[in-house]
Amino acid sequence: MKNNAIALLLPAAMLLSACTTVEPAYKDIGTRAAPCTEGGPDSVAQKFYDLRIAQPTQGLPDNQLLARYRPYLSEKLYQSLLEANTRSDKPAEWRQGDLFSSLAQGPSTAKVANASTIPNTDARNIPLRVSLTREGDRRVSWQDEVLMVREGTCWTVDDVRYVANWQHPGGGTLTQLLEK
Repeated sequence: MKNNAIALLLPAAMLLSACTTVEPAYKDIGTRAAPCTEGGPDSVAQKFYDLRIAQPTQGLPDNQLLARYRPYLSEKLYQSLLEANTRSDKPAEWRQGDLFSSLAQGPSTAKVANASTIPNTDARNIPLRVSLTREGDRRVSWQDEVLMVREGTCWTVDDVRYVANWQHPGGGTLTQLLEK
């Protein structure tokens, strides 16, 4: 009788334990060989924009500046920017203007939206709104979107989507611009 009770309880216990076990959506989130910046997607994006504002540049960043950006950039975006630098026939929009925002003059301030509403920690990519402002003769404000991806345990910038009310001369995203 005891053996029958154990035989009946064992499958029920296994079934209950299966109900309480949570498996991540992605077991392997990849690896990252490059250095990385500590923090969640919003804090890494904010640090990237803070660096861009502290050291503004027009057009494609040179290899020295790209090395400083490396901890913030995804492998894919970093390689695209390196490859673009090697081209001899760079389009005009690659040589002038801020490639990381909708406004050619670039921002003087940036505020990345808080990512505390991320539904789970298994997310591999998160688009975040960035409120940007350019101070000058007249103040200009706009929003862009930065796509953050997870590489290993690091959050990195994978793309910038230009969503201001005016057209970016190069297209809708930084990746599209670099594909020209």
